[in-house]
Amino acid sequence: MFASVLAFTANVLLVRALGAMQVDNVWLIVCARFVVGLALIVAVYRVEFQPTHLWKNPKLIERGLVGGLATYLTYLTVIKLGAGRAVFIGNTYVIWGALLAAWILREPLQRSVISGSVTALVGLALLTNIVATTAAPGVYDFVAVGTAWMSAYVVVTIRQLHSTEHTSTIFAAQCVYGLLLCSGPAVATWQPIPAVAWPVLVLASALAGVGQLTLTRAFRDLPVGEGSLLQMLVPVGIAAGGMVFFGERFHAHEFLGAGLILAGTAFTAWRK
Repeated sequence: MFASVLAFTANVLLVRALGAMQVDNVWLIVCARFVVGLALIVAVYRVEFQPTHLWKNPKLIERGLVGGLATYLTYLTVIKLGAGRAVFIGNTYVIWGALLAAWILREPLQRSVISGSVTALVGLALLTNIVATTAAPGVYDFVAVGTAWMSAYVVVTIRQLHSTEHTSTIFAAQCVYGLLLCSGPAVATWQPIPAVAWPVLVLASALAGVGQLTLTRAFRDLPVGEGSLLQMLVPVGIAAGGMVFFGERFHAHEFLGAGLILAGTAFTAWRK
């Protein structure tokens, strides 16, 4: 699980580095991730993978399209907002997922979810400057919140799929339908990228796949609560990396908001 944390953290920081290299074709970045993800699935899960299910199960199609779009928007907000800010906002998917599970899966809405949600939402208001008098939330703040909702919906969909589908097939749905969704815009907006950016792009894509596979493997042995708590290190590491490598800065109230989001989501993950 810690290897997964390192891989996901490095992946996002490398995507942020691509933005600093003037690689603005986020569609291409996402396509590279999906291609490498499919290669890893075939290499590691060639026995368990059921490719025919990808067009026979409507839920897999839904998971793939929503998850593919959410991945694109996640990388877009990382470049536009900065790594730390985008990922802290995106991490609220833990809260939205718990609330959606109560609605869609009819899971009981526990008090820990309610208290964690309130804490995280206060933090979200501070981080996005909704309550600030000197600044206002921008369009990409709202995009990041919408992306968190999409990620939460994907999590609930995955919960529904796990009873009938193998993890590799569920992950492949994101890669296949993400490619169908993003490859056209990637070609239409194609611009030559610097030679030095290609190794960064490939490494970022490989790390995303490694993070997904090690996360899946870790949850065979770790309780969900413990594993989810370790994943809370990802936004912390990304925020620290953004400050060290890219000069990203938070105002005092934004630091407080980020801390409240982390506290609210960690409490919810630990209790549920």
